[in-house]
Amino acid sequence: MSALSIQAHQLSKTFGHFVAVKDLSLEVQPGEIFGFLGANGAGKTTAMRMLCGLLKPSFGHAMVAGFNIATQTEQVKKNIGYMSQKFSIYDDLTLKENIQLFSTIYGLKSAQTQERMKQLASQFGLENKLKSLVSTLPLGWKQKLAFSLAIIHQPRIVFLDEPTSGVDPITRRQFWEMISDTAKAGTTVFVSTHYMDEAEYCDRVSIMVDGQIQVLDTPQKIREQFSAPTMDDVFSLLARKKP
Repeated sequence: MSALSIQAHQLSKTFGHFVAVKDLSLEVQPGEIFGFLGANGAGKTTAMRMLCGLLKPSFGHAMVAGFNIATQTEQVKKNIGYMSQKFSIYDDLTLKENIQLFSTIYGLKSAQTQERMKQLASQFGLENKLKSLVSTLPLGWKQKLAFSLAIIHQPRIVFLDEPTSGVDPITRRQFWEMISDTAKAGTTVFVSTHYMDEAEYCDRVSIMVDGQIQVLDTPQKIREQFSAPTMDDVFSLLARKKP
């Protein structure tokens, strides 16, 4: 079994004549916060869905949590958590009911569910919200719940697809504190975003432009490479180089 959390080689996805992702190659270490940056439509979600075993690659191959994404999809899914852009939670259920439902889906026993509910409620400040209907909560609280559900089964890797989209700067910062705590506990975090400033919270980042990774390194080294003060400036330089 590979010691790497994620290993992809020339992973590609086409839809007819449209190339959504081209020759994606990367390696992610255990416990790393890996930022997957790019503008909306750059191919981040398509790439992430392939890595999660939800979308079959057209070309290339990848190993996630030591399993082949094309031939061992069920093993991949058992070892990862996934938080989609639209948050896979049920508005007509309470927070507690959502947690119980997803715990059942992930195969947790009743005692495990109660223990994880207690841990996550304390960690993310959800204790006083467990009996609230999700539909009555602000976006920030829904975001916390969705993240809790993605890691309820203590996966080796959690994939977060633009988790901070649409929330205010303070809530975004709080969410990244949650991500940092999760990584410190040993979970690999693979997070996509179109907010370039969020790169600074990551150990390493890649920047995608039109379905291809243009650069991959630590935020500091990338800024130095392009002699740019911010990652926004780096992205502007890369975007202007598009054919």
